[in-house]
Amino acid sequence: MIDATIPLTVVEWEEWGNPNEEKFHECMMEYSPINNVKEGASYPSCLLTGGLHDPRVQYWEPAKFAAELRHKQGSDSGPVAVKIDMTAGHFSASDRYKYLKE
Repeated sequence: MIDATIPLTVVEWEEWGNPNEEKFHECMMEYSPINNVKEGASYPSCLLTGGLHDPRVQYWEPAKFAAELRHKQGSDSGPVAVKIDMTAGHFSASDRYKYLKE
């Protein structure tokens, strides 16, 4: 949200506020999932998915979130799995029979 060079970012500022301004940045940090993982907390099992060709949510973002969860979660937490679709974009693959191939 801070990087104005990412497509569609600046138009989102109208709805969410400009994160380069402190008051909006603080608000966003309050609900940012990766910034609110608690050390030793118990988390349910998670499947985090992404698409390699997603221009909105880069493929490394679910991987970073998974790493943060795995590093900080308590011993009674569920497993954290990551699945990156190497052919999909933001709206998954367009192949309607993809689920059969998997």
